[in-house]
Amino acid sequence: MDDAGYRWSLVVPLKPLALAKSRLAAAVGEVRPALALAFALDTVTAALACAEVADVTVVTDDTVAGAELAGLGAFVVADEPAAGLNAALRHGAARVRDREPAAAVAALNGDLPALRPAELSMVLREAVRAGKRAFLADAAGVGTTLLTAPPRLPLSPAFGGPSRARHLASGAHEITLPGVPSVRRDVDTADDLRAALALGVGRRTALFTPLFAAFSPPGA
Repeated sequence: MDDAGYRWSLVVPLKPLALAKSRLAAAVGEVRPALALAFALDTVTAALACAEVADVTVVTDDTVAGAELAGLGAFVVADEPAAGLNAALRHGAARVRDREPAAAVAALNGDLPALRPAELSMVLREAVRAGKRAFLADAAGVGTTLLTAPPRLPLSPAFGGPSRARHLASGAHEITLPGVPSVRRDVDTADDLRAALALGVGRRTALFTPLFAAFSPPGA
């Protein structure tokens, strides 16, 4: 990139669909696995459309999801550690650097159905300017949706729960750009889904429009 310095290899984790997005079960019922896949497909589609992204690696043991995500152009690797989210991210980052030892690596949540390539571009450019590990907090300001590591630095992910505080404590730079709500808006709950719908979701998630009637804000 002319002013960004380098492009990023993103690592996206995805649980087996039967287990994914369990906190949405009461709200969306039996379509939950299909909806989790739609979130991931829209996230990866938007990421691959971002000029700052060189490639996307998805870490998953779900063969159905893996096949569909590979069809988009993502690399898919098995979750060989099978030891939770952060182990999966470290594994994905290692596989990226097996391919390209000097890769700039970033971990991105797989549940960002409203993700906009232009907003992701802004965040990744800011990460380059930071010159060190950097992260973006989620919309609630508690968790993390993106963690970056420049070439030859370890990713050292600490996702899960109040991960913003852990990433700050690890010495990572917090990216505080305004105007990037789609990169912050992960979806774990019905309220999160409402907020993502207000931003505008991607094509695969939008296929569930009849279901989403129940999530429209009053007067919409």
